[in-house]
Amino acid sequence: MLRIAVQSKGRLFDDTMNLLAEADIKVSSGRRTLLVQSGNFPLEVLYLRDDDIPQSVASGVADIGVVGENEFVERGEDAEVISRLGFSKCRLSLAIPKEIDYQGVEWFNGKKIATSYPNILRQFMTKKGIHAEIHVITGSVEISPGIGLADGIFDIVSSGSTLVSNNLREVEVVMESEALLIGHKGMTQEKRDILEQMLFRFKAVKDAEDKKYVRMNAPKSRLQEIINVLPGLKSPTIIPLADDEWCSVHTVLDQKRFWEIIGKLKEMGAQGILVTPIEKMIL
Repeated sequence: MLRIAVQSKGRLFDDTMNLLAEADIKVSSGRRTLLVQSGNFPLEVLYLRDDDIPQSVASGVADIGVVGENEFVERGEDAEVISRLGFSKCRLSLAIPKEIDYQGVEWFNGKKIATSYPNILRQFMTKKGIHAEIHVITGSVEISPGIGLADGIFDIVSSGSTLVSNNLREVEVVMESEALLIGHKGMTQEKRDILEQMLFRFKAVKDAEDKKYVRMNAPKSRLQEIINVLPGLKSPTIIPLADDEWCSVHTVLDQKRFWEIIGKLKEMGAQGILVTPIEKMIL
C-alpha cells in the first residue's frame, strides 16, 4: 500500500482532496484522524502539518507527499520531485510599508526582515549581495512592520489582500510556488507501480481541465471549412444524419479559444451546438 502525506488543513488540503476525489480515489476526510485508508485504491493518507511533510517523505515515513514548493525548498530535504500539480499557486515576495519610496532591492541593506522562510531569503540576499538582519517568525509575519519589529517582510502572497490590509506593498517576487508531489527515493518497485497508476489517473483529470466536448449539426457543403477551424486532438468525428445535406460533427475544444471558434462555426452555418464539460480524458 502506498502512503501519501497530505496537509491536515487549509487550501492545499482542499485542493489535494479534490484531486483524489476527481481521480476516483475515495478517502474519508471527515474524521480527520492521523491515518486514513482509501476504500477503493491501495493508498493510505497521512495527515500532517505542511512543514513536516518534506522530512516525512525524505525519511520514508510516507512514500509520497503533496507539499507547497515553498516549504519543500525551504526545508531542503532529500526527496525527489515527482510531479508539479498546478494548483495552490502563490509566490514568496518581499514587502514593505506602502508609503516608502522603494528604488530597488538595495533598500534592504541594513534593514530588518521578518519571515518564516529564512533559508530561501538568505539565498536570495546572498545572490543579490544584500546584508540584512533576518527575524524568524512562525506566526503572522505581516504585522511585523506595523509593531516596529521589522522594516519589511518576506512571506507568501496569493491575492495580495493581506498585504493591503496591513498597509504593505509587494516590491520583489523572489519565488513562484505551486503544489508538488514529492517521493521517497528508496520507494520499492511495488509502490512505484501503484504510484504510476495514481499518476495515470491524475493526468486524465488534468488533461480534461478547461476542455469542452462539442457536438453540432453542420451543412456538408461547408464541412471542410468547419473542419479547418477545429483544433481537435486529432480530427473531429463526422456522423451522417437522416438529411443527406447535413452531418453531425463532434470534437474537443479548449476553453481559452472556445467562444472565438464557436463564433466562426456559427458563421459557417453550424446549428444545434451542444457543449458538455469533460471529467476525464485519456490521451
